[in-house]
Amino acid sequence: MRIQKLIGTALLLLFIQAANAQTDSLLNMISDSQAVHKKTMYVAGTFKAIHFVNLQTIEQPAQGSMNFLIQHRFGQLNSGAYNFFGLDNATLRLGLDYGITDRLAIGVGRSSYLKTFDGYLKYKLLRQTDGTEQMPLSVSVLGTLSNYTQHIVAEPYLDADYRTAYTGQLLLARKFCRKFSLEITPTYLRYNLVPTVNDKNNIFVIGSGARMKITNRTALNVEYNYLLPNQVVSYEVHNSFSIGYDIETGGHVFQLVVTNSQSMTESQYLAQTSGKWDNGDLYFGFNISRNFNITKKAKATWN
Repeated sequence: MRIQKLIGTALLLLFIQAANAQTDSLLNMISDSQAVHKKTMYVAGTFKAIHFVNLQTIEQPAQGSMNFLIQHRFGQLNSGAYNFFGLDNATLRLGLDYGITDRLAIGVGRSSYLKTFDGYLKYKLLRQTDGTEQMPLSVSVLGTLSNYTQHIVAEPYLDADYRTAYTGQLLLARKFCRKFSLEITPTYLRYNLVPTVNDKNNIFVIGSGARMKITNRTALNVEYNYLLPNQVVSYEVHNSFSIGYDIETGGHVFQLVVTNSQSMTESQYLAQTSGKWDNGDLYFGFNISRNFNITKKAKATWN
């Protein structure tokens, strides 16, 4: 009986060992399969629109998608009842943005302010990811060009070169949670012509913007652009500060905005904003964007 018990115990131990080995093998196979099929998960919807108010976000149309944008600003709120507190006047910019690829986008626009034409290229360098192999930020580069064409009596000699300005921006953004996202935007601005020799042709600005989601279809946006001192000296200029309220309605994003900048073009609102919030030099307005899928491969959501 003792020998039988010993044999039975030995067989039981061998069975348990074999079962453990089989379990380890299965776990290893599952782990290897997960490693092979592991997919990078990118963070989507850092912001809802291409602009906070004036400042561009890292968002852009997906490949084959086109975004039509209307940016509208009424006159200054402190202009008095005779001008219906700015509603009698308006500045308008129309823009088209197109996704060449999921990383590269192009855009053009025309503004009634100084009859300005503008264009840009935006390329997404990095995308924020979830998971163990985390990329903590989304990073895009943006290059813009603008040219104003309004006839100015005091400047009849200015050709297109002198009326042209350029900006280069690095867009650094992070979605911290489902409701809050933040972007920092170091900016280089180049004017081919400045009013006096004391004004700088090369100007540096630090832009920032944040989005706080309120409900599934509404959000609050804030942007602030800090113009580094002693660069513009011949005319009064103030930092551009804007607040926007986003309302998403299907394919549209409707933004109600208040800002101290009349213009919506980078070369103008970054270093030519003359309005002050504490003086009531504010412009009420709105942005409306509508996304269209141009090709069959186009996606309905932002990348």
